Amino acid sequence: MKTFTLGQSKEQVFQMIPEKSIKLVQLGSEKICISRNGELFFAFEEFCPHRMASLNQGTLVRNEIVCPLHSYRFDLVTGSVLSGQCPDLKVYKVQLSDEGLEIQM
Repeated sequence: MKTFTLGQSKEQVFQMIPEKSIKLVQLGSEKICISRNGELFFAFEEFCPHRMASLNQGTLVRNEIVCPLHSYRFDLVTGSVLSGQCPDLKVYKVQLSDEGLEIQM
């Protein structure tokens, strides 16, 4: 398991990832999506496990991501598919600290 850190402070992370936005970031050899709902941050795989639609084009609803292709819904905390039939979404553990946003992959 590898840990990556985005930003160098909490304030910088809040500026990098605006409320209810989805950012596509490169961490090592992988691209992942990062989103924020208030002070909660979520990191998840770039593509929907159903038909590989890019989830950075999806819609955030509370702590869920809605796929732009077929409106499948995924819980951003657990990765569980909430609507539709496909494998769960891969999610990554995140933690905001004074040194930035730590993401475990």
